[in-house]
Amino acid sequence: MTDPISGPSQKDARVALVTGAAKRLGKAIALRLATDGADLIIHYRESQKEAQETVAEVKKLGRRAFAVRADLTNDSEIKRLFAQTREHFGRLDILVNSAANFIETPFASITESDWDRALDSNLKAYFFCAQAAAPALKSSQGVIINFADIGGILGWPGFIPHSISKAGVLMLTRTLAKELAPEVRVNAIAPGTITMPGDPPEWQEDFINRAPLRRTGSPADITDAVSFLVNAKFITGHTLIVDGGRTL
Repeated sequence: MTDPISGPSQKDARVALVTGAAKRLGKAIALRLATDGADLIIHYRESQKEAQETVAEVKKLGRRAFAVRADLTNDSEIKRLFAQTREHFGRLDILVNSAANFIETPFASITESDWDRALDSNLKAYFFCAQAAAPALKSSQGVIINFADIGGILGWPGFIPHSISKAGVLMLTRTLAKELAPEVRVNAIAPGTITMPGDPPEWQEDFINRAPLRRTGSPADITDAVSFLVNAKFITGHTLIVDGGRTL
């Protein structure tokens, strides 16, 4: 789909930090970036074993990688994460904000804590990661890719705090694109339902019935989008909707 991020040289490789990269879609993104030629920082919060497995897989692809634990709802831990990135690689070219929670919250029982969990993990963390990454990304003329989802566009009953947090990511992307230009490009991806191993089959059935392409997405659909935006030099402030037409 695109040219590789870099050649085979370890010295010249771009460096990517992917939040929530220990498993599921974050892992798939990290492995795609490694395949494209990037070295990786694998962020995780609880999934240490899975993070180390992802590091091993990146190394098998011939790229460098290390894992860092951080609670992204804590600004001091975010600063430590990016400080360790600088110490280990000395640069940063790509930030993918993909770590998020997805919690069902029936309207009548939504609490202040539910709002805090959604906004702190899905929106505030993205801002503070971008803030911490900005000096390095400006030096490298880098890129930020934020993960929203179509809940932030359509609004999902039963997931009000989540939908609002993801709608916030869409506006955060636009404002960061203006704030950090011209040195740093900032874009977002809003996936529809992406089928992952172990997901409930009813998620797929409902989405398939609503999407014109009559299928769910695959991790490759999303990693292709990430690779495209990493290399799209004249796109910033844009949200790429990858949903099989669900939001039409």
